[in-house]
Amino acid sequence: MASNAKAKTFVKWLKRGLGILFVLGVLGMLVLAWLPKPVPVDLATVETDTLSVTVDEDGRTRVKDRYVVSAPLGGNLARMEPRPGDHVDEGDILARIVPIAPPLMDARTRAQSEAQVAAARAAQRQARAAIDRARVASEFATREAERQRGLAGQGGASTQAAERAEVEARARREELTSTQFAARVADHQHEMARAALGAIGSQDGEGEQMEVRAPVAGRVLRVIQESEGVIQPGTPLLEVGDPAALEIVVDVLTSDAVDIQPGARVLIERWGGDAALNAHVRVVEPSAFTRLSALGVQEQRVNVIIDLDEPPELWEALGDGYRVEARIIVWEAEDVAKVPASAVFRHGEGWAVYAVEGQIAHLREVEVGRRNGLEVQVLDGLDADATVVVHPSERVVDGVEVVQR
Repeated sequence: MASNAKAKTFVKWLKRGLGILFVLGVLGMLVLAWLPKPVPVDLATVETDTLSVTVDEDGRTRVKDRYVVSAPLGGNLARMEPRPGDHVDEGDILARIVPIAPPLMDARTRAQSEAQVAAARAAQRQARAAIDRARVASEFATREAERQRGLAGQGGASTQAAERAEVEARARREELTSTQFAARVADHQHEMARAALGAIGSQDGEGEQMEVRAPVAGRVLRVIQESEGVIQPGTPLLEVGDPAALEIVVDVLTSDAVDIQPGARVLIERWGGDAALNAHVRVVEPSAFTRLSALGVQEQRVNVIIDLDEPPELWEALGDGYRVEARIIVWEAEDVAKVPASAVFRHGEGWAVYAVEGQIAHLREVEVGRRNGLEVQVLDGLDADATVVVHPSERVVDGVEVVQR
């Protein structure tokens, strides 16, 4: 009997103990449920690295020196033999024009042809003068580049000044080449005008023809008049150019163009190759134009002309009118403290971030500098290697506990 009483007493107290433990467990779970939980966030660390501010826009390639070969006189055009992509040498026959009905000579036509010869001769003299000016400018720019390199080597000038002088010398050499092309075209036009005058002055109507020759060596870009037929003087026949002499035209907002300087470094991306191409800004055109955006908003834009720095062997697959993406670097600096742009937000009249110390988020006012679409330069307010909250939500406030997501 005594043992049964003890057993009953033990079972009684065991049930009471289990009940108390159950109640305590329920109370503990309720307390835990009501306790504030850490806010899951994404974190990033303040980095010290190079920061680049760029203007990113689509562009298109364009042959620098393209020539529209036109009919010097009216007549019957034979079917064009050159096709787009064909290589032609200077002086190759591109088209033949034969008289519609002899004779083609009259007083007015002779006077017009003589005037064309005189105009072509004047254009020759003008082209020669342009070559002389371009040669003098090129020689001066080359000497200046050599002088700047010497000064930079001795510490008397900055590397940037030497690079700017190199860019200027390269631009002057390209300008000299372009003027030499223009002089050859002027010579060609003079020969064509003289030939036209001779053909018109001939009284032998049978068998005479006008041969239209290539003004420069290059490739046929486009055949405008393919079929045989009667044409008028000045009718465009085809376009000839050198695809190895490409430039890139990028239209940017005028608000971005004010930060772009000639000589600025450019990266050409998404052009079809594996790696980006190095290039530089040659000129920002002085006149803007209005373009309708995809959202129907009128924008003031301006063309930026870019020259490629890479050898043609790397981008020989590019042709006239191809689409590319250009990243124009308007500012770049090394050893810059930066954070993701999504970590910085407006606070009062300035900027702030949430810095995390020991899993506690603290509001920190910061002074920011340059920014691009992804990163922001931090001038003051954060220590190196500090941790900040990226994309802070409304749950993140000063003093809240956070945990990395």
